Amino acid sequence: MQSSETTQPDSHLPLKPAVFLVLLALAEEEQHGYALASSVRDLSGGKLKLATGPLYRHLQRLLDDGLVEESDRRPAADQDDRRRRYYRLTELGRDVVAAEAVRMADLVEVSRSLELLGAQGKTR
Repeated sequence: MQSSETTQPDSHLPLKPAVFLVLLALAEEEQHGYALASSVRDLSGGKLKLATGPLYRHLQRLLDDGLVEESDRRPAADQDDRRRRYYRLTELGRDVVAAEAVRMADLVEVSRSLELLGAQGKTR
């Protein structure tokens, strides 16, 4: 059972970049491990390539923290591999990824106010 502190989205922040990307990928749709690794690579513009070991360590921690849960939904049998485990965000996971996005947006605004970023978010 989780303590009330761990059910507060801010208690999970800041997130590691890989964890943030995993949660973002799951915010789009339920996915299995290999699809998640591909989504993380795509969301990062190819900059982050999660190997199987680190991906499943992140997933286990997200499961333990109640941010992600295994899904019982399965695709059609001809499009599925029974060994795959599918994951989805919990309500807390959705709140945490949203809180992290707000935290990061606030940091971008501070960076812009200090004229560290141009209008398009790129460094000068």
